[in-house]
Amino acid sequence: MSIDYTKVPSPCYVIDEERFRKNLSLIKHISDESGAEIILAFKGFAMWGVFPILREYISGAAASSADEARLCYEEIGSEAHTYSPVYKMNEFNSILKYSSHVTFNSLAQYRKYSAELFNFSKKISAGLRINPEFSEVSHGLYNPCSPGSRLGVIAEDLKDGLPEGIEGLHFHVLFESDSYALEKVLNVVEAKFGKYFSQLKWINMGGGHLMTRNDYDTDHLIKILKQFSEKSGLHLILEPGSAFAWETGELIATVEDIVENKGIITAILDVSFTAHMPDCLEMPYKPKISGATDPVAGKPTYRLGGNSCLSGDVMGEWSFEKELVPGDRIKFLDMIHYTMVKTTTFNGVHHPSIGIWTKAGQFRLIREFGFEDYKNRLS
Repeated sequence: MSIDYTKVPSPCYVIDEERFRKNLSLIKHISDESGAEIILAFKGFAMWGVFPILREYISGAAASSADEARLCYEEIGSEAHTYSPVYKMNEFNSILKYSSHVTFNSLAQYRKYSAELFNFSKKISAGLRINPEFSEVSHGLYNPCSPGSRLGVIAEDLKDGLPEGIEGLHFHVLFESDSYALEKVLNVVEAKFGKYFSQLKWINMGGGHLMTRNDYDTDHLIKILKQFSEKSGLHLILEPGSAFAWETGELIATVEDIVENKGIITAILDVSFTAHMPDCLEMPYKPKISGATDPVAGKPTYRLGGNSCLSGDVMGEWSFEKELVPGDRIKFLDMIHYTMVKTTTFNGVHHPSIGIWTKAGQFRLIREFGFEDYKNRLS
């Protein structure tokens, strides 16, 4: 059922329940068929207002902080698989309280916290992040295997063997990747770290598995996961973020003004790229817009500008079928994963509301933001 965007306020992130359930069903199918545990990575999608739907399909999440681990415990109802580049002493007890698995980024971090972990009131499985020094991620900002990376231990760091008490290994070297990239990584991981598999219980393959993309070969993924599990004897864990919310919703904005300078026409919106779509600037990633294309000669063409005072709060250009005027709606596509979790209230600009278009064909507002939300971030 198509979304009736006239019923959606502006600005607003709106997720489509039917599209969301379609992704969840596919993820559950892959998990059931492969035997791998697939959990949600909050760093990519943490819209807890739709977790009641999520819980119908999966039962766990990956956290990278004490707050994310608590969110998992309280809103998904399970203990988190937690990893962070560093843990702070004053937060580590909360990490343990809300986690079933805790992975350490370095041998030094493990030595620092291992006694507290093993003396805790419940059993927690300890893991170590590894860096296989192999990744097909081309964008340096997202490549954890770049030379000098701070993330994970390399094989030569383990020349004396695994530390006592480590039950699992964790790697995360993919970014919106396919199963064939994962297959290459698994071959490298096995070659460099396979000698430790007999001492372990699990291996966490991190995120970046874009298994809900239309051209993703899910049969191949299931095949290689089953083969790796049978060969290694380990419990497999995957923790994608984008895959859960991939192409499930939009960011609705409104044109507020049209300005021209030296032949460049800018449509100023009621949202901000730097505050509400920072991932588009840092990637850089040019989002798709409904009814718009890359510039076409002869068509009305605009740069889009945000409503903050930052000079660089602009992106573009796009061509439209007709000239834009104030009041026109702009629908940024695929804005639910990674975009929402990085938003700020820079400049005090109006933060987009959050809502869901239900399978019953109704818009339900989950959250709107006001002055207190802005003020309380800085008090």
